[in-house]
Amino acid sequence: MNKEQQENKEPAFKSGFAAIAGAPNVGKSTLLNRLVGEKISITSAKPQTTRNRIAGIAHGEGYQIVFLDTPGVHRSERIFNQKIVDVAMSAIEEADLVLVIADSSRPDSASESLIVEKLQTRTGIPAILALNKIDLVEKPKLLELIDRWSKTYEFAEIVPVSAKEGIQLPELLEAMARLLPEGPPYYPEDALTDMPERFIVAEMIREKVFEHTGREIPYSTAVTIEDFLEDPERGRVSIHAAIHVERNSQKGIIIGRQGQMLKEIGTEARKDIEGLLGTPVFLKLFVRVEKNWSKNPKAIRKLGY
Repeated sequence: MNKEQQENKEPAFKSGFAAIAGAPNVGKSTLLNRLVGEKISITSAKPQTTRNRIAGIAHGEGYQIVFLDTPGVHRSERIFNQKIVDVAMSAIEEADLVLVIADSSRPDSASESLIVEKLQTRTGIPAILALNKIDLVEKPKLLELIDRWSKTYEFAEIVPVSAKEGIQLPELLEAMARLLPEGPPYYPEDALTDMPERFIVAEMIREKVFEHTGREIPYSTAVTIEDFLEDPERGRVSIHAAIHVERNSQKGIIIGRQGQMLKEIGTEARKDIEGLLGTPVFLKLFVRVEKNWSKNPKAIRKLGY
């Protein structure tokens, strides 16, 4: 190939899987939604909101990044927590690239050390550190954090960002694209996630439970979709979903006085689901008690974890 042919040759397309790893509540899901450009992963102030490995797909000029949003990495003695942390660790094993997200305003050294330990066992895989929530810290503190992290692990790049404010997200995507292997896209250009609609609908309902119950309901709340039926005659989708809790007292909180709390959860969830599906939705919610399900491996599997 002569010089002229080399100059006219189009850059090779790049694609790959990027595991998102971080402590609970560092903003992983918020960042994923921003990078993808659509809400596909629920967010909450409660720890361990994300429980499954959720794929979000970012399309750019000459690249496609398949993000794997994972549960927050932390140490725990609970069976349920250990299982969802295993989900995060397995994503790191399979990825072409790891995006480590750290909260610059509230570092979590215990969880962060677990991630670094895992990275050190996967020699050769590139990793980028995104220092999130830089809108909440002063520049001197941010520079100290960058210096500390650079001595902790040999990251390919360290990019300060704010998922909430959208600061330096294009720069983060460009940095990741440079590290991807050459290859064709894995998904069509209009694909945003590989998760089925039923899964995302269940997650949207669970998010509204968290938002409306605050600290009264622990994060060990699950949602399952029992019916998901398209109704062409009425021009809508009918969905029946069950909210699973561990105690009768929790059931009463979610239902609320004269069913008001459950009604509010359903109303707000329905709006998000209609935005996702692009059609009117009839949503019926039930609340069921699955005693101590988060401590029972069989029940954990039954509820989709």
